[in-house]
Amino acid sequence: MRNINDTLLRAARGERTEYTPVWYMRQAGRSQPEYREIKEKYSLEEITQQPELCAYVTRLPVENYDVDGAILYKDIVTPLPGIGVDVKIKAGVGPVISNPIRTVKDIENLGEFNAKAHTPFVLETIKLLTEEQLNVPLIGFAGAPFTLASYMIEGGPSKNYAKTKSLMVSEPVAWFALMDKLADMIISDISAQVEAGAKAVQIFDSWVGALNVDDYRIFIKPVMTRIFAELQKENVPLILFGVGASHLVKEWNDLDVDVVGLDWRLPIRQARERGVTKAVQGNLDPTLLLANWSVIEQRAKDIIDQGLEVPGHIFNLGHGVFPEVDPAVLKRLTTFIHDYSRERIAQLGQ
Repeated sequence: MRNINDTLLRAARGERTEYTPVWYMRQAGRSQPEYREIKEKYSLEEITQQPELCAYVTRLPVENYDVDGAILYKDIVTPLPGIGVDVKIKAGVGPVISNPIRTVKDIENLGEFNAKAHTPFVLETIKLLTEEQLNVPLIGFAGAPFTLASYMIEGGPSKNYAKTKSLMVSEPVAWFALMDKLADMIISDISAQVEAGAKAVQIFDSWVGALNVDDYRIFIKPVMTRIFAELQKENVPLILFGVGASHLVKEWNDLDVDVVGLDWRLPIRQARERGVTKAVQGNLDPTLLLANWSVIEQRAKDIIDQGLEVPGHIFNLGHGVFPEVDPAVLKRLTTFIHDYSRERIAQLGQ
């Protein structure tokens, strides 16, 4: 196994580092020409089921951008077929489920997830990357229960999550049964990823920002508490991220996570003022990657400066890379983040 650059892992634990580490959500693929060429031949599912190819896509941004972490190439719905969910990822749409959850019986019929049986290709990809190919930490990941449930109940992406919220508040017994099923799957999935070699974990609760604080505390926080209590036993940094969820960051800080991920709506300094004491990750607005370099540089400086006020900051975007982003911009931004943060740390005497 290679020696790896552990800067990201140390920042995730709230330690001071020589520079601010950086990786980008959806850095694997999206805007890279090599990836686009592959996507002309293979779907996301087909790529993830070919470990050599999937490992290549995962490590591309590390080689092209010199980022401090690799994010495993797959989707949050990848484990769902293992428990009996008929899901397909449709281009331009996202996950579409042909057997959505409608009744308690549908929930009871969900099976148990076994990574070695259901997603062996994911584990093989991780082993290839961590044993032979990467000199930075590999970040494993999973979707969180609310976000996965929203796809399973709605049958696909939703703008208002009406069916999901209705089941949640109207049939709490069914809801908590579904949360428990998904929690078991997530814990099993992540544990297997770590055993295979993942060095950090991000849980994507992408759409939980649709809930208010009270509903989050009642219907979501208990299952998240259980998930993170179990995953802490894996002894790797745990990151939690969602979109449009700034009102929930204090709730997240209460959980047994190591890093609170911020989208672009909440500046790091304001997150600290709201009581976030954990390490933080974020949070450049990804749309700004299409702006002039002078704008990108100034926004990046501000984020880095705020991140250095308290030890423990991982630079990232406030959501994923857009397909339209020029890879050269991401490479230039990565170099700038490394160089500028080194200078600032030296000036501050940290």
